Amino acid sequence: MHNTDTEKVHCLIIGSGPAGYTAAIYASRANIKPVLYQGIQPGGQLTITTEVENYPGYADGVQGPEMMIDFEKQAKRMGTDIRYGLATKVNFSGDVHKVWIDDEKLIEADAVIIATGASAKWLNLESEQRLNGYGVSACAVCDGFFFRNKEVAIVGAGDTACEEALYLSKLCSTVHMLVRKDENGMRASKVMQDRVKNTPNIKVYFNSETLEVLGEHRVEGVKIRNIKTGEEQTIAVNAFFVAIGHEPNSAIFKDWLDMDEAGYIKTIPGTSKTNIKGVFAAGDVQDKIYRQAVTAAGSGCMAALDAERYLGEVGR
Repeated sequence: MHNTDTEKVHCLIIGSGPAGYTAAIYASRANIKPVLYQGIQPGGQLTITTEVENYPGYADGVQGPEMMIDFEKQAKRMGTDIRYGLATKVNFSGDVHKVWIDDEKLIEADAVIIATGASAKWLNLESEQRLNGYGVSACAVCDGFFFRNKEVAIVGAGDTACEEALYLSKLCSTVHMLVRKDENGMRASKVMQDRVKNTPNIKVYFNSETLEVLGEHRVEGVKIRNIKTGEEQTIAVNAFFVAIGHEPNSAIFKDWLDMDEAGYIKTIPGTSKTNIKGVFAAGDVQDKIYRQAVTAAGSGCMAALDAERYLGEVGR
């Protein structure tokens, strides 16, 4: 990394979803002059969500990408220096926190707010990617509402998949739940499995793998195969939900920050503080429980207030 261009900043925000932009709004108003790098997906996961109906204040609902443009404009108006670029490496060994952008520019920051989010895991089928947004979704809580009284499929075997199946069962006529393993191989807790079993309109298919999502312009069905018998069948559905987990975008911090086994950054409960002084985390990179736009925004606010307090204490 020779000839690195180095810049000193007061407060660096990495990531640009609801958490990053809200942190930027608060940090700008506190006059700690934040610089925000948008990362690989400016606006974050909401830019691949179409309709958002559960964010307070948007009475008629809003498109995810449009909402993120509103957040960005507000951060900009408050004075945030918003830039395009990806954090590729960090060194948190000293009082000054070093973050490299695009492997070439070095930022030395007094305080760092990490809001890099998480990414949904997919099955990586061509049909799944092609119909993403046209009935294929990784968020039942976001999109289940649009398939009221319709038949839907959900793939997954953990607690989240069970929770989403139960959520969908209250809206949809039938929920076809596709589980790769047999009954004993399900990752979900016993109590969640029992709830699913006792819900009459959830039909569970064990030992089932998805071969293809069917439909030309929107989801019309799903083709599955029984791994044990080799038998294939087609189920007519209007939506296909993928609930096989999320991956926090935290790999570049793994040598420095405490994380759980799944890679979510650990914060001191009730705060956004990590194990390194002056480094804060907000949004889905540290929250595997709620993962909503409104909770991410709330934690972005916490991170900015924590960073402001920290900078005041160290007198920077």
